[in-house]
Amino acid sequence: MVYAVVRAGGRQEKVEVGSIITVDRLSAQAKKSLTLAPVLYVDGDKVTHDKAELAKITVSAEVIEDLRGPKIVIQKYKNKTGYKARQGFRADLTKIKVTGITKK
Repeated sequence: MVYAVVRAGGRQEKVEVGSIITVDRLSAQAKKSLTLAPVLYVDGDKVTHDKAELAKITVSAEVIEDLRGPKIVIQKYKNKTGYKARQGFRADLTKIKVTGITKK
């Protein structure tokens, strides 16, 4: 079993070849490939987390689409003062598919 933990969009995600993940918006076009920075690499029983060894590993991915997350409604209310505030938020996201994890 080969998988890697990559840094993508301010978070870390566990990925395998063929996995589809949603990360914060990346500045890549649809159907273009990109590389992700590995933080941890696991190949069977061997776990690699050394920076020099991780430099030899590349995780390639392909951008599927850009999308927006679900609407989050923020409401604030203070009793007996007439204060009400309402605000909405939708995150800009990118869906990517991992196409390969290679070791040089």
